[in-house]
Amino acid sequence: MIEHLKSPSPSRQPPTLAFIGGGNMARSLIGAQIARGAQAASIRVAEPRAEARDALAQEFGVQTFPGNADAVDGADCVVLAVKPQVLGEVCTTLAGSLRGANPLVISIAAGIRIGQLERLLGLQHAIVRCMPNTPALVGAGAAGLCANGNVAAAQRALATQLFEAAGSVRWIDDEAQMDTVTALSGSGPAYFFLLVEAMEDAAVKLGLPRETARALAAQTCLGAGRMLMESGEAPAELRRRVSSPHGTTAAALETFEQGELRALVEHALEAARGRAAEMSAELDLAE
Repeated sequence: MIEHLKSPSPSRQPPTLAFIGGGNMARSLIGAQIARGAQAASIRVAEPRAEARDALAQEFGVQTFPGNADAVDGADCVVLAVKPQVLGEVCTTLAGSLRGANPLVISIAAGIRIGQLERLLGLQHAIVRCMPNTPALVGAGAAGLCANGNVAAAQRALATQLFEAAGSVRWIDDEAQMDTVTALSGSGPAYFFLLVEAMEDAAVKLGLPRETARALAAQTCLGAGRMLMESGEAPAELRRRVSSPHGTTAAALETFEQGELRALVEHALEAARGRAAEMSAELDLAE
């Protein structure tokens, strides 16, 4: 079952957030929190690259550290914003620093299971596994989250608030569904960009200037997305409304169906979900 929670009311005492990794996703979440009125002093970032630390401090005014231990000291929430390939090493170095503390730990590493994080960090920790996506950079992200049994209601609300600041949130009860979330919304923006790229290239071949083709394709997709979100209608119904019998849209859609677009999309999601499972297995082998 999937549920949608609204953002909680702001607390009087702002929680201290520690980000391990200062890449694009961390920057988007930090920027969203600052835009919502969070105090920069309550946000810490551990980032090994000096130039990245300087950029974060200058842009957001947050505290930055070259080492993880200093960043997580006294934090209410620790966000593991690193690649899956290095998460095992990061968790191993953090385990000692978090021992005896009870912060909420949120991992945004694709494919990595909560059970693996519990083995690396300790069974007592409250852990949320999250799959955000890159549109969070423009405040239009989509994040799927699931939690272990140690996550308290207030910590669940904190995780919701953190990711809703950058888009929409869906809580997922069955962690087995998280690899499908990764395949759908985590990787999904790339599928969309590929479609727009293909539309643009096709229009250029048919005679449109590239700048015009890109502008029209992008705006068309933006408008279609807004219609889907704001109308509340199923995509099949919206498609039907713009597809007059024997018209231009119907001709294009028939071509998509003949090319078995639906089956291709299904195979693509299966491939992405399978790769997420492989990444989890790779971490088991590395432990």
